[in-house]
Amino acid sequence: MREIKIYKTNWKALMLLALTIPFIVIGVWLITRVESSMTDRIMGWIGVAFFGLGIPIGFFHLFDRRPQIIISETGIWDRTTNQDEIKWDQIKDAYTLNIYGQKFVALKTDKSFKFKRKQYKWALNLTKAVGAQELNLHLGQVKIDSNKMASFIKEMIQTDKENRMFVIDKYFDS
Repeated sequence: MREIKIYKTNWKALMLLALTIPFIVIGVWLITRVESSMTDRIMGWIGVAFFGLGIPIGFFHLFDRRPQIIISETGIWDRTTNQDEIKWDQIKDAYTLNIYGQKFVALKTDKSFKFKRKQYKWALNLTKAVGAQELNLHLGQVKIDSNKMASFIKEMIQTDKENRMFVIDKYFDS
């Protein structure tokens, strides 16, 4: 059985590093210049501490080689959902979401899919308010078109088991 593994793009990690380094340099400059007041030094330390957190996070995302999404004939698994593999038979529908520039594919599942953890009531209300489902694939860290992914999932849930490999080849070998 063939699996398609989709990995994080390095572009977002490099962008995070590129955006944090100038603010760290400005913070160090505020701390080390001779005519700095106490307020300048405090603001410099706050800037270095806050934007300095972007360095380890950026390097973690840059060197993280674990697959983000794994697609197979039996189902789809997304590392960000903290769930087991979602079987194609358990998915009823899929649609795209764009929440403040972040791309998602919302999955409507049937009753047979068991969540590992129940969401808090406030989280469920927030999920419903933005038009999402309890299960959403976050595509912000991967380089894939959300509309293509949603149409792929819709086609996979309508295809019988014997022909699912052809659908995978159709979408991911081109």
